[in-house]
This record gives sequence, structure tokens and C-alpha cells, in this order.
Amino acid sequence: MNLLMILKGIAAIGTAATGLFSLIKPTAIDNFTGIIASGPRGITEIRSIFGALFIALGVAPFLFGEDGYRILGLGYLAIAAVRIVFIFVDKSAVSSNWISLAVEIVFGLILIIRK
Repeated sequence: MNLLMILKGIAAIGTAATGLFSLIKPTAIDNFTGIIASGPRGITEIRSIFGALFIALGVAPFLFGEDGYRILGLGYLAIAAVRIVFIFVDKSAVSSNWISLAVEIVFGLILIIRK
């Protein structure tokens, strides 16, 4: 196993771990994301999107191989593209947004590179 595949695995596992954390502790993500669930509906939304979807996206590469890694990478790069624009439009240039952007770009690039 080469370094690139190890990094891809770390990115996929990190994605699934983020999802698992969001599924189990949905009210704890506000410390980093600024997203606060104002009631049970919001908690369900966090568990569904930040939880289940991130778990599925993180597990997909292990089920579907290289295509799964590339799709996950494309997802990260799409998020990064939107985030960079709206950091300025929404005037949300806070450290957690810059950290998220950096992770999204790094993970995205690692994941779309072919072997």
C-alpha cells in the first residue's frame, strides 16, 4: 500500500468519523460549525445530513474502490468552491471556516488523484 492510498483511507475514515460524531452528539457540532439545532427537527436534520450522509460518503470508497474515492473528493471540492465564495459574501471569515476550507481542499485533491 502506497502513501497516497493511506492518505485516501485517512480522508475517508475522517469523513465517516465526522458523521459518526454528528450522529451520536448532534448538539456538539455547534462549537465548530456554528449550526445550532433549535429543536428536535433540527437535531434530526444534523443526524441525517452531517451524520448518516457523511458516514455513507466515508464508507463508499471502501465499498466501491477508486470511483468511491473520486466521488468523495469531488464532493469535498464542490463544498470548498461554495465555501470560499460565501466566506466573503456572508462575511464569515472565522478560523473554523478557514480550517474547514483547507481540509476540504486537501482531502478533495488527495481523493481525486488516480493511483
